[in-house]
Amino acid sequence: MRIGFIAGMFLWLFVLPVCSQEKDTVSTIRLDSVVIVKSAAQAVRVTSALSVEAIDERFLREHFTGNLVKTLEHTPGIHSMDIGSGFSKPMIRGMGFNRISVVENGIKQEGQQWGDDHGLELDVFNAERVIVRKGPASLLYGSDAMGGSIELTPFLPPVENQIMGEAVFSGKSINENTGASLMIAGKKDQWFTKFRYSEQHFGDYHVPADTIVYLTRMIPLYGRKMKNTAGWERNVSFYAAYRNHRYYSDYSAGNVYQKVGFFPGAHGIPNLLSVEDDGNSRNIGLPFSNVNHLKISTHQQYAWDKMIAYWDAGFQDNRRQEWSRFHTHYGSAQPLPDKEPDKELEFSLQTFSSTLKMKFPVSDAWEHTAGWDMQYQQNAIGGYSFLLPEYRRFTSGMFALTTYRPNKKWLISGGLRYDYGRINVISYSDPYLAMYLQGKGVAQDEIERYKWRSYGTNFYSGDFSASVGIVWTPDNIQLIKANIGKSFRLPGANELAANGVHHGTFRYEQGDASLSSEKAWQLDASYRLENKRIRFDMMPFFCWFGNYIYLKPTGEWSILDDAGQIYRFTETEALFAGIEISLEINLFDRFDYHLNGEYVHTYNRRERTPLSFSPPASFRNTLEYRHEKFQTYLEIHSIAAQNRNAANEDPTPGANLIHWGASTNLSAGGTKIELTFSVQNLLNTKYYNHLSFYRKVEIPEPGRNFQILIKIPFKKLFK
Repeated sequence: MRIGFIAGMFLWLFVLPVCSQEKDTVSTIRLDSVVIVKSAAQAVRVTSALSVEAIDERFLREHFTGNLVKTLEHTPGIHSMDIGSGFSKPMIRGMGFNRISVVENGIKQEGQQWGDDHGLELDVFNAERVIVRKGPASLLYGSDAMGGSIELTPFLPPVENQIMGEAVFSGKSINENTGASLMIAGKKDQWFTKFRYSEQHFGDYHVPADTIVYLTRMIPLYGRKMKNTAGWERNVSFYAAYRNHRYYSDYSAGNVYQKVGFFPGAHGIPNLLSVEDDGNSRNIGLPFSNVNHLKISTHQQYAWDKMIAYWDAGFQDNRRQEWSRFHTHYGSAQPLPDKEPDKELEFSLQTFSSTLKMKFPVSDAWEHTAGWDMQYQQNAIGGYSFLLPEYRRFTSGMFALTTYRPNKKWLISGGLRYDYGRINVISYSDPYLAMYLQGKGVAQDEIERYKWRSYGTNFYSGDFSASVGIVWTPDNIQLIKANIGKSFRLPGANELAANGVHHGTFRYEQGDASLSSEKAWQLDASYRLENKRIRFDMMPFFCWFGNYIYLKPTGEWSILDDAGQIYRFTETEALFAGIEISLEINLFDRFDYHLNGEYVHTYNRRERTPLSFSPPASFRNTLEYRHEKFQTYLEIHSIAAQNRNAANEDPTPGANLIHWGASTNLSAGGTKIELTFSVQNLLNTKYYNHLSFYRKVEIPEPGRNFQILIKIPFKKLFK
């Protein structure tokens, strides 16, 4: 299937030269009424009091890794929580999981964000423009965006009628990755449509280590490969937009499917036989996971003289299964299931969402926005073992925002939002566990504690979010911003009601139904100095949580075999503080120097320790050369040691990594070819990511990795 697909993609190359030879008449059109005063990135930056980064297609191409979060990591304040060689979760200023929102086409991406053993269900080839908001974005996206948001937006439809598209091919050496994507789009009068199909296949990935340690046991890595970490991904999406005078609408549908193996030496009970080399680095055996994420959405917009109305609606169906050879912590009390005996976990999460906004541009100085959104979720479960319970969740919020620009130098913005949420968790009692504990002679009160794999809980809460900020442009080279905001977050179903072994994090996790909604006050500021030769950004931030929810080691050990210590979700007073800096200097003609640095300090005031998953300080020193259609860079990525650790974490040593990359535009037979080549970890340095899913079992990050990206765009104008 893989070979046939990629061969089929190459057939499109015979069509591309014909399409590209048509004269591009865009340059001959004179637009008297259009004056471009600033780039899209500048426009976003000067109209928001938050720290905002607009990342364009060129940046995404030049730093392409096959992993969107790893690509965004080149932006200060963004961190990657890695899961092996190809998947990651985003973190913004030390906050991740359900504290940041990922938004695509106006709809929040919904999956099992609480789990750190899987990445985002997004097509990396479909990312065309990304806006990162660092700081409280709760006013826009509700309680799950208290740490910020990552928004994927499609590019604007072209002005002229045309057919366009691109064929993309990628490869990585670290796991023998081969990928391809085909996009075809067309603009005809008021309609614009786009279709994309992408597929990636990869094998077991390499690491610069011969052994790892899991549950105090030495596990060998034959050939320095992580056995059974191969997988494949297939994505398809459709997008259509219609514009007619005052009315605009778009419609999108996409499906992402992933099948990825788990390293058997760090899943379930250690078994040396399971990690022996089978001679095939591309097969997928047990244990493995498959994920299917379906998303359908629409955006409707109508403009009157003094009001614009927007409506976004979407449906998502996220299905995740984990398959593993049947095993149990209950001895012989739990029988082998009759149907699908190796299906360990299944989550089926369905989400319905709707957002209505009204914008009132009252005058050149005043603009008001009001809105209402709602979301309903239901999660079903399956398999012989599970952690996240079955639940139903409803949230709704109303908000009002206003912006006042008295002159060209000042902008003042503020807003208020009220959210209400309700979670109904379905209880589940495990009869096999009760039988097992009874057979061991465990006291009845202990049996009652353990047999409830999820506690029945009805949680509801409502609270306000607020924000006030200023943007000051004292002259043409400086920009100063400050923002203070209050935000809150509803606890997740796992934080309220989970009770069992979570193999994905190698521990026994227990929820607490008495938890309340998180509340936080956040302050961030930024300063920018920019002229023809230098650009300097400094962005300090501070956040105080009155009741931050985290997993606390209890000192109690589970009575289940191989389950380890019990970790319970607990509230504490917590602090986040830090700073990000960015410096760009034009050294000589065509030579630029870039410095990006970041530091996050976290503190659990009750325990007087740092919080878990605190990213280490890091700096990127980059020397870049650009000449017409060619660009190359050499980067030294310095990662500090992380010795400020939570009670359940190990310290992580620092590292210095060297990366190199180059990109160019070529022409062959009238066809334009965009070529990007890079080498990550050039010296094959052994290092650890403090935020990695595999850090607990001492699995280092991938070694030297050669990457290539070939993009062949094509376009043909027609009347």
